[in-house]
Amino acid sequence: MTLPVRCLSLGGRNSSHTYDEVDWRLNSGAEMRMFSMFAVPAPPVRHQQLLVTIFGLYGRNAGDALPVSALISMLGSLGYDAPGVRSSVSRLKAKGVLKSVREGGIAKYKISESVSDVFREGDRRIFAPEQAAPVDEWVLAVFSVPESMRNRRHQLRSALLGLGFGSVANGVWIAPANKLEQARERLTSSGLIEFVDLFRSDYVFDGPMRPKIAEWWDLNELDQQFTEFLELYAGAEEQWTQRVGHDPEAALAGSTQELRREAFRYYIPMLTLWRKFPYKDPNLPADYLPPEWHGPAVRRTFQAVHRLAAPLAAAHAHEVISEALDPAVA
Repeated sequence: MTLPVRCLSLGGRNSSHTYDEVDWRLNSGAEMRMFSMFAVPAPPVRHQQLLVTIFGLYGRNAGDALPVSALISMLGSLGYDAPGVRSSVSRLKAKGVLKSVREGGIAKYKISESVSDVFREGDRRIFAPEQAAPVDEWVLAVFSVPESMRNRRHQLRSALLGLGFGSVANGVWIAPANKLEQARERLTSSGLIEFVDLFRSDYVFDGPMRPKIAEWWDLNELDQQFTEFLELYAGAEEQWTQRVGHDPEAALAGSTQELRREAFRYYIPMLTLWRKFPYKDPNLPADYLPPEWHGPAVRRTFQAVHRLAAPLAAAHAHEVISEALDPAVA
């Protein structure tokens, strides 16, 4: 399956002009420069997912609250209109992810304290150069939830899936033993630990593990998602290296406003698509996984673009936020 690489459009999803066309038109003439050397992929992500990414990156420090106008501007540069952004912000507020504040007459939103731990844990999963370690022991999570509390059963399954567990049988889930403390912490903080017994165990089996792993984890579905990511971002590392070189600090120091904006447009959707994978990937040794497993290639691609584009994207985001707080800085 080959995914088309689309240029994000100005003025909403159905606009006939791409960003790259507009950049060319605005800068044509005696001082014409090519700001977009390659197309900006537009992965299938939603307003709310992008907003969570933006708050996770730029709305985390003490006292940070992002103006609504900045959110509209940032998502506008990704091709989303203001009504959709406002609607998504309201939904995230209703879900308890964001809370509204008003400072200096400016409407702002910040991350709710109730979910701040989730964002901190996400940093460890999303940005860590995690490498699979040999599996000497396993952790088993065995749970039983009364029928009258079926919603807790669903929450348990979602929590274990998000921790990278596989399903051995009804109510029996498995993961490498290095997931034990993280599982205990997550299940305790979410009030689910009372339904679960956790065990360290050895698996006594003389045959190859690969067929067993394929029974416990849906590797085919996950690898298809990996393949689609790689098709969408084929050559991303080489493209960004050619564009800005190997030194992210030097790239930032010599960057133009247009380059910083382009990095934001590229990096934010890519990170939004990537950040679900560390929660799904069991991160098992290669000899447990299919021969053509694409997980490591996806991680390398994201980390290469993250190293070069993230500082540029952050600079653009902070410029937008500063302008929203004080238009005089524009």
